Formats: sequence, structure tokens, C-alpha cells
Amino acid sequence: MFKTVSNIWKVEDLRRRILFTLFILLVYRIGSFIPVPNIDKDVFSQIDSQGSDLFGLLNTFSGGALFQFSIFAIGIMPYITASIIVQLLSMDVIPKFAEWAKEGENGKRKLAQITRYGTIGLGLVQGFATAVGFNRMYNYQMVQDANFAVYAMIAIVLTAGTAFLMWLGEQITERGIGNGISVIIFAGIIAGLPGHIRKIYTTYFVDKTDQVFLGVLQVLAILVGIILMIIGVIIVQQGIRKIPVQYAKRVVGRKMYGGQSTHIPLKVNGAGVIPVIFAISLLMFPSTIAQFWASHDWAQWIITHLAPDKALGMVIYVILIIGFTFFYTFVQINPVQMADQMKKNGGYIPGVRPGKPTSSYITRVMSRITLFGALFLAIISILPVFFGSMFGLDRSIQLGGTSLLIVVGVALDTMKQIESQLIKRHYKGFINK
Repeated sequence: MFKTVSNIWKVEDLRRRILFTLFILLVYRIGSFIPVPNIDKDVFSQIDSQGSDLFGLLNTFSGGALFQFSIFAIGIMPYITASIIVQLLSMDVIPKFAEWAKEGENGKRKLAQITRYGTIGLGLVQGFATAVGFNRMYNYQMVQDANFAVYAMIAIVLTAGTAFLMWLGEQITERGIGNGISVIIFAGIIAGLPGHIRKIYTTYFVDKTDQVFLGVLQVLAILVGIILMIIGVIIVQQGIRKIPVQYAKRVVGRKMYGGQSTHIPLKVNGAGVIPVIFAISLLMFPSTIAQFWASHDWAQWIITHLAPDKALGMVIYVILIIGFTFFYTFVQINPVQMADQMKKNGGYIPGVRPGKPTSSYITRVMSRITLFGALFLAIISILPVFFGSMFGLDRSIQLGGTSLLIVVGVALDTMKQIESQLIKRHYKGFINK
């Protein structure tokens, strides 16, 4: 392990990428403490002291930027929402988007540009709604000299912060290590760990000084549960179904091509942690908006019933995770395109005819393993809610399964990129020994 870590710093390109990623994350953490003008930060101490579960969860995903009401207060969520919308519209809803989706890298660049524009639009709306909503919620105490111009200025600042985060994520993807947006979310969750540890310590050792032994046992049970969840996530994330492929021999001129056997590696969870991020973003959106009209009955109904730890909210959360897992997996892997490519190169799956039967076979296999991966993601996401209720933890810690999935998933993906760089240069990696 230590030798592998030392090998990382021997590869100049890899060392430069890691240092660049760490620098970007440092910039992100500094930006999380730069306040927005005309804001009274002390108002947010009321939210923290009141133990608002929903805003505590949003604060966790923003790396503490929400309760600081910094320039990164709305985080990267507008970009994620814009990505969901663009990908849904690319599924033959808008013909031009569907055409771009099939054009390869050039089409992806066009869709990425549309996603950026959508991020700015959603950021302006969310930034304005956040400023007005919080100010109304706390009896016009948060925004100083509140008027339309001040609200517009705050919305622009928050949107600029989101756009800057989006740019930082793209820089990490291009010049650093890992998927930039996922790494930023990962850093935000990790930054919230000390606060969660402090809450657990307060719950079991400060508030219950007469039950220290019981508190130790409960903390140990939580640690064991976390370790088992991490092991399960790693096993499923690394799980692969190999479909054998045989290539026929072809003679071109004096050379013979093909004739070898290979396989198509289909991951059990091909979508990674993206479905969880998408699902929690969509599930929190109605409750976030409803918080700003908390005095109305319809808002209270949404806040009460669409929470992830309530029956209806949990069912919707599970459905969203399963749906997005299938959607994102089949967006990444197109069975029809894969079957056509195999047919052009003289490849076939033993016992399956080339063409449509091959695409149907791949689709059937992908559907089966993706269903298992989707159900696993859903179970891991909601399981901590039950244990959190048993141990008396607040919702931001109860939803630790979502955070855990993101942290472990991003760590595995980043480690694989480092692994490939090491293997390419004949160094031993973390996984392949």
C-alpha cells in the first residue's frame, strides 16, 4: 500500500494531476466561506440551532456553504438539474438534441454548452428564490435593505458561484483526477464529517452522561454497520458480468485479422453514484421550495410527506433511484449501437445471431444486472434511515447512506483512474497486485 502511494509521486503527469485537483478543492473550500453581500449570517445560526433536518442535509451537500450563505450556497445542484433535463430531452423529445447525442464528441460538446446555459438560468431562479424565501421565513431579518435590486444582486452572486463551481468541476475532469462534479460533491460531504461526528458524540456522550457504556455499544454498532455498507458498496461497484465475444477470422491482403476471443464487461452498477445524486436532488427540490411557504397547509403536507424518512418520500426516492439507474446505464451503453459495431467487425456472441438478436440479448442481460444494482443502491440509501431512527440520530445523519454511496463511489472511480495511470507506466496499483 505504502509502496503504491510512493509510486504515485514518481509519475510526473499523475503527480501534477493530483496536486492540481487538491488545489481546485482548496479554492472550493475557501469559496465556501466568502459571504454574499447584504446578508446577515447570524440568522442562519437559528436554522442550525433549530435542527432543521432538510436544510442540514442541503448544508451537508454544499460543504457547509449554505449555513455560511457564501457564494457557493446553492452549490452545484442547478448544474445537476440542468444535466437531468438535457439528458431527458435528448431521448427523442427534442429531435435536434437526439441528433447531437448521436454525433459523438462534437454532439456532446453542443449538449454540454446547452447544459451550461441551463445551469445559469436555473441558478438565477434558485438564487432569487433562496434569497426571498429565507428572508420571508425569518421575518425579513436575513437580507439587509431588502428590495428587488438587492435580491437580483444576491441571485447574480449565487449564480456566479454555481457557474464558477461548474468551471472548477470541468477543470478537474480535464486536467485533474476523477469526475470533477462528483469530486466537488465528495469534498463537500467529507467537509461535513467533523460536524456529524460532533453530533454523534453529543447525542451519546454529552446528553446521556449516565449511559456511557450503552453509548459506546451504540457507536460501535454504527461503525460496524458503516463498515459492512462500505464493503457491500465496493463489491457491487466492482461487480462485472462478462459476455463472451468471438471474432471471425478475416484475411485482408496477406494479413489475417480476428479469430480471437474477448468479452464485453457489463458492470452490475454501470451508472455509479449518479442516480443517487439525481434522485436526492429531485426529491429535495419540492420540500426546499415548500419551506419558503411553510405557513400554508399544502407546503406543510409536502414538507411532512415528501421527506426521505417518511413512507411516501421513501417510496418516491426508491423509484427515482431505480429509474435513473436504468436511464443513465442505457444512456451510457447503447445495445443496438454495440451490436451493430460487433457485426461490422465480424464479432458475435456464441449461440446468438448477429444484429437484432444480439442487441436484444445484451439488453436482457443489462436489464437483469441493472435491476440488481438499482435495488442495491436504493436499499443502501434508505437502510440508514431505519437504523438512524433506532439510534435517535437526526435526518442529516440518517441519510448517511446517500452520502456514503457518493463518497465510496467517487473514491473508487478516482482510484481506478490512478490505477490505470500506474499500470500504464508499469507500476503496481491499488487493485491489481
